[in-house]
Amino acid sequence: MEGAFAGQLPFLLMMFGIIFFFMILPQQRRAKKEKTFKNMMKKGDRVITKFGVHGKIVEVNDKNDSCVVETMAGKLKMERSFISMELSQKLVPPSKN
Repeated sequence: MEGAFAGQLPFLLMMFGIIFFFMILPQQRRAKKEKTFKNMMKKGDRVITKFGVHGKIVEVNDKNDSCVVETMAGKLKMERSFISMELSQKLVPPSKN
């Protein structure tokens, strides 16, 4: 019995490594980028929410992790987690360094 398991151990370790590098690590990087994006939001930034509302941030509240977004229909107070990082970055032209 030990010989059969010992033969499978390298295969199991390789599968774990593949899963880690192709699934877990990219997810951790994305979460870190999203956290940085949410912390860097400031008054005047143009954003798109995850449910498709376009607007401009008029107030950022660090105490309760919320912000006020001004849209054409009025102002909306929402959690920062409702702001879409991917869609909002499309609004900002790439900087030329």
